[in-house]
Amino acid sequence: MLNSKASCLCGSVKITAKQINPRFTVCHCDSCRTWGGAPFFAVQCGTAVDIEGSEKIKLYESSTWASRGFCSDCGTHLFYKLKKSGEYNIPVGMFQNLEGLEMEMQYFSDQRPEYYCFSNETKEMTKAEIMEYFSKHI
Repeated sequence: MLNSKASCLCGSVKITAKQINPRFTVCHCDSCRTWGGAPFFAVQCGTAVDIEGSEKIKLYESSTWASRGFCSDCGTHLFYKLKKSGEYNIPVGMFQNLEGLEMEMQYFSDQRPEYYCFSNETKEMTKAEIMEYFSKHI
């Protein structure tokens, strides 16, 4: 597990993640692609996350199981947070000095558009598999 610091573009929100899983995930769902204009590359950070400037965070409840956090000043996408466990998934690009990263899983692989693909061989879960998983865990 890695430990690292990140901040939004304007510096209003600073995040310290004490446990970053170097095996990152990519989500191809419609919400993630709409949110950032591309798939969501995220590192799982668990609940050991400290946030400075939390008064600048705007939350959006994007599903029954998770919300997304943005900086209200500059709009930076800060995190995807699971409601039940409180675990954070943070955009991998926010952390400047992470090493040894490996793409482990692609979510909503059946919603991946035809205009891009990855050469990495990873586990994949379809929309139906994701919906079944969360119906049992929320």
